[in-house]
Amino acid sequence: MDILRDADIDPAPLLNKRVAIVGFGNQGRAQALNLHDSGVDVVVALRGGSSSSTEALGHGLEVALVADAVASADLVMLLAPDEILGSLYREIEPSIRPGAALGFSHGLAIHFHFVAPRDDLDVFMVAPKGPGTALRSLYQQGDGMIALWAVAQDRSGAARALALAYGRAIGCARAGLLASSFAEECEADLFNESAVVWGAVPEILIAGFDTLVAGGVSPQVAYMECVGELKLIADLIEARGIAGMREAISNTAELGATLGGPRIVDAGVRQRMAEVLTEIRAGKFANALTREEADGYPRLEQARAEARALPVEQAFRSLRPKP
Repeated sequence: MDILRDADIDPAPLLNKRVAIVGFGNQGRAQALNLHDSGVDVVVALRGGSSSSTEALGHGLEVALVADAVASADLVMLLAPDEILGSLYREIEPSIRPGAALGFSHGLAIHFHFVAPRDDLDVFMVAPKGPGTALRSLYQQGDGMIALWAVAQDRSGAARALALAYGRAIGCARAGLLASSFAEECEADLFNESAVVWGAVPEILIAGFDTLVAGGVSPQVAYMECVGELKLIADLIEARGIAGMREAISNTAELGATLGGPRIVDAGVRQRMAEVLTEIRAGKFANALTREEADGYPRLEQARAEARALPVEQAFRSLRPKP
């Protein structure tokens, strides 16, 4: 798979183009600021009375009402939460210029048909592989965050060039842009969120903490051992890969990993991971997401409350410096 970087990409397709950022959350804020700092004409689309208006203006960004921002743009980036993109697109579609481009940073809305783009629009995706806060901080440091890109609809014949120029402007081509598809990016991302980094890893950390505490270890020591060292292993893997990480740790740690890891992540875990991927591809998660939004997010509210009450969270707070 080719990895495209700054030197491989022509920035010209984005020159003299106006970009409307619709959604000023984690990704929207970072991408708007990075575009602005790259010299792109960018406008943040906000609803009247939005609390984000003061923040955006304070960063030197132009702000306009949603319909006005969209109507003025050559490229409309939909960076609001996935579950509302369908209704949001239907609202703004009459304001989108004929022959304009529609951009996404996640494949879900297109892959699972939340959004059915107008036939005259170019449709592409540039999906940074990390949160917006990191995308912004890396950009400011002169670095970048790797991203996937794809084109779902190329009516102008220039959608690919525009997508790559956009990825360059937000700093991702400093690290690399990898070709993908809306389906591949969506399914892989949802799988990771459900079964690996955002789903399984925190549950393993909590289970490890609880096991040590139940075995008589103090909560603070259990936290440092099971949670506190996570960043260390993440940094080692980022720098050296998984094999390099194992070679960098002590023989004691490496033997423990060799003996203990496969007992935890056994054939049963791998089978359940495969089931999660099958369910994602069948649309089960996408359906659950739309129901959650329609019901007012009760499951997420309950999960957040339960997480704040966990003993591991109490240990975390006890180890933080007092203000």
